[in-house]
Amino acid sequence: MTRILLVDDQSLVRAGFTTILESEDGFEVVGHAADGVEAVRLAQELNPDVICMDVQMPNMDGLEATRRIVAGPSTAAVLMLTTFDRDDFLFESLSAGASGFLLKTADPDELVDAVHVLDRGDALLSPQVTRRVIERFGDVVTDPSDTGAAVVADPASALSVLTDRERATLMLLARGMSNAEIAGELFVGEATVKTHVSNILMKLGIRDRIHAVIWAYEQGVIAPSAS
Repeated sequence: MTRILLVDDQSLVRAGFTTILESEDGFEVVGHAADGVEAVRLAQELNPDVICMDVQMPNMDGLEATRRIVAGPSTAAVLMLTTFDRDDFLFESLSAGASGFLLKTADPDELVDAVHVLDRGDALLSPQVTRRVIERFGDVVTDPSDTGAAVVADPASALSVLTDRERATLMLLARGMSNAEIAGELFVGEATVKTHVSNILMKLGIRDRIHAVIWAYEQGVIAPSAS
């Protein structure tokens, strides 16, 4: 059973999301919160698997609540929900530790799918989100073997713990590729790609695919190809 905490200052929104989510077999909405303060408390008390978090709320917004939840003992994955498709909300949500970002205008099926994705331990990395992350953090190399791709060479660096295949996988992740697309690019099976991704996250201490992409650009692991 997937335990879900809903956080939104509008009771009608919470009621609507509850109806949508509880219509899915295996989903249970275990609590409601009307602001970030209550969300932080309930995240510890109820031990949800997924938290659907509004961005803008009184007392404490969803961004600060997410930071506190992620920094605390809760292992819940946070799905940020907002009415406004704004870059500042997107990037602040990801920086706060959210594992997904979805507009409230999304179809009910998209909300259900998003919760399934986060509950599996994956991140909701849509092509649109990936494109905006790439635009924010830098250009992407077109070939993972291109010498223009600056892989950190310092043996003491975090990247040195990755195998060559894991480094190639990380670069393709940063291009927004799915597991199936990476498998095709590297001529391996999807199961092998999943293993590579899991190893990357574990070795680098990163929580999910979205933050692996952000990490790659922020640390200069992926750089513009040489012109």
